[in-house]
Amino acid sequence: MKASFSFETYFAAVVSKDAAALRPVFDESAEVFWHNTRERFTLNGFIHANCDYPGEWRGKIEREYRIGNTVIAAARVWAKDEPSLSFHCCSFITLNDERIVRLDEYWGDDGEPPEWRKEIRE
Repeated sequence: MKASFSFETYFAAVVSKDAAALRPVFDESAEVFWHNTRERFTLNGFIHANCDYPGEWRGKIEREYRIGNTVIAAARVWAKDEPSLSFHCCSFITLNDERIVRLDEYWGDDGEPPEWRKEIRE
């Protein structure tokens, strides 16, 4: 029996930049989209981009939902040596046979609101 997809396993492999753990959660034909930077990757390209990203990272899953073959999750990632350097990521995962066939991710820097919004309290 094939193991069920685990976002926790996927996310741990992403944060630790573990290529050997990442590969089995994907279908070989998977497509990955980082929409904020208009990038599209094959599986090999994604593993290369993720594992070669500079620095050491930590992370925490904040929300996760599964609806049929779709997983939607939000997580926070921060630099191990500089916790003030952090990001939030929303992942939309399409599965086939419990492996990722499409991954759409949106990454955003954590930071202060712009000046014009700091006084809004409504």
